[in-house]
Amino acid sequence: MKKENLTGAGSSPISVGEVWQSGVLLRRYKRFLADVRLADGSEITVHCPNTGSMKNCVVPESPCWFSTSTNPKRKYPHTLEVVTTPGGFWAGINTGRANDLVETGLRSGVIQELQGYERLLREQRYGAEKSRIDFLLERTDEQCFVEVKNVTLMDEPGQGLFPDAVTSRGTKHLRELMAMVDAGQRAVLLFCVQHTGIRWVEPADAIDPLYGETLRLATEAGVEVLAYSATIMPERGAVALSQALPVRL
Repeated sequence: MKKENLTGAGSSPISVGEVWQSGVLLRRYKRFLADVRLADGSEITVHCPNTGSMKNCVVPESPCWFSTSTNPKRKYPHTLEVVTTPGGFWAGINTGRANDLVETGLRSGVIQELQGYERLLREQRYGAEKSRIDFLLERTDEQCFVEVKNVTLMDEPGQGLFPDAVTSRGTKHLRELMAMVDAGQRAVLLFCVQHTGIRWVEPADAIDPLYGETLRLATEAGVEVLAYSATIMPERGAVALSQALPVRL
């Protein structure tokens, strides 16, 4: 990836994307597929771009929104983007958008804790366990390693939880971040919260106790943990990070 200067990038914190269509979510199955009923009563199968369990995000007969690709080679041209959760909240379940949301937040200045860097690189190989860091921020005297995790699980009102399924990969990423701190660099775990009902984030100890334990060890070792919530406007095809949320460990 080429290096890009971040100074004065000036991106809008709310960027309108492609037009999304609405429908009614019927079911999610085979992990990456979902059936949606359209306004005319017909049903389509859409791609579900989420590797997690999507716990508390699949409500049969609830409103949803999906995007459409112009790529003729795709077997399923439609992609599920936003679903309605219990309580009527919206959740952005397309984990592939999380890094784009964070990049926009970095360039626009929304993520205040990570300003002042001159260059941004994405998907850089690093670490003894051969990982890829989501963002490498650089300035003359410092590198900052930023790992992004998408949060869509709410259990109790306002309570955001990560992960929603056991994640050995996520635990590995925490170990890599700790190693960067030990090497004298800055390391940050950033929770991208695509759920309009979540007011804080904490580790889902009941789902993956090892991840929660490792996260606490990482913070003790000097890894910074941030959380930012997203504004979701499915009728405009728009999602963007808007404000910081507390993290409770």
